[in-house]
Amino acid sequence: MFKDDLLHQKRILVTGGGTGLGRSMVRRFLQLGARPIICGRRGDVLEQTATELEQEIGRAVEFHACDLRQFDEVEAMIARIFASEPLDVLVNSAAGNFVARTETLSPRAVDAVLNVVAHGTAHVTMACGRRWLADALPGTVLSIVTTYAFTGSAYVVPSAMAKAAVLAMTRSLAVEWGRNGIRLNAIAPGPFPTAGAWERLVPRPDLAKALEAKNPLGRVGRHEELADLAVYLVSDNAGYMNGEVVVLDGGEWLQGAGEFNFLSRLTDEDWANFKPKKGR
Repeated sequence: MFKDDLLHQKRILVTGGGTGLGRSMVRRFLQLGARPIICGRRGDVLEQTATELEQEIGRAVEFHACDLRQFDEVEAMIARIFASEPLDVLVNSAAGNFVARTETLSPRAVDAVLNVVAHGTAHVTMACGRRWLADALPGTVLSIVTTYAFTGSAYVVPSAMAKAAVLAMTRSLAVEWGRNGIRLNAIAPGPFPTAGAWERLVPRPDLAKALEAKNPLGRVGRHEELADLAVYLVSDNAGYMNGEVVVLDGGEWLQGAGEFNFLSRLTDEDWANFKPKKGR
């Protein structure tokens, strides 16, 4: 499926594309013929990423410094991008998160996450959507959410709130804009370690090890696994997929949801000695 020209000439904007999972997706898009554009707040990081990827793959990456929290900056950036040629795909990858006891959070701390993840994602999605609709163009939006967008999670409440908002936006606009040829889908990753972010979210090495091994496969995700899934979802091969959220977590979410999954702790001897009583 992953032919060298699978994404031939597709213009793909990746928010937060200078680092982490965003960068990994951009690299894979480049390999498969796309013309990616990256944006983020730090222009020096974007320029370094663009230079390194061009040196590695031999094809240029366009970049724009933009604070997604500021609608005027987002609107100006999208206007510049569409002035040369319309986008085909938007990937909402920019995020912010930290762990804290929720009662200690200040309003500014809550806003620091909500403004990037919820508001920033909405700003750029609507800026692209308005232009696709006005010019009767198809479009594709892929957003990176998380499994705790379904369930919530202690100690990352602003992130859970924001990701749930992005998930609701994805499903809502998939219905509203689908008739216009605009598809919206999402990926809900489990643990995919990234430089910097992992240390901020998992404060002790022993906790990191426990988190990395708590899914049924007993390992973390590899960036190329997520990048390949992203490729499929933004490609024409997924043209009938709309409003879906694909979980990519090694089965972690299901393991936590099952009422009796804790019985995996039983040994062979425990099972041999276990004699369930007949139900009435």
